Amino acid sequence: MNVKLNKRTSFLTLAVLGAGLLAGAAQAATSGEATVKVAYGDLNLSTPAGSEVLYRRIVAAARQVCAVDTVDSRDLSARASVQSCETQAIANAVHQVHSPALAAIYSARMHQG
Repeated sequence: MNVKLNKRTSFLTLAVLGAGLLAGAAQAATSGEATVKVAYGDLNLSTPAGSEVLYRRIVAAARQVCAVDTVDSRDLSARASVQSCETQAIANAVHQVHSPALAAIYSARMHQG
């Protein structure tokens, strides 16, 4: 798993590396790497509203790159792998943005469920 942050363009790139890491992600990416760019240059991360929008974008990108919707819910092993991928991608992205407001939203969400 790799999350890249480019501050100059205000993009996050969430990526799942390696064709064998997750079956769903490997199927989604012919090159063995699934990536999703998350733009946030249009957001004011010093406000709760801007940080909330970025958090939702990160979650959506993590779900996409980890192929959450492609896993059979009856396959518990695959489901656990996908959930781990999603959790790690979100945590890495939030950490790399270095925004206290975004970190607070992430922390609150992790303690909810």
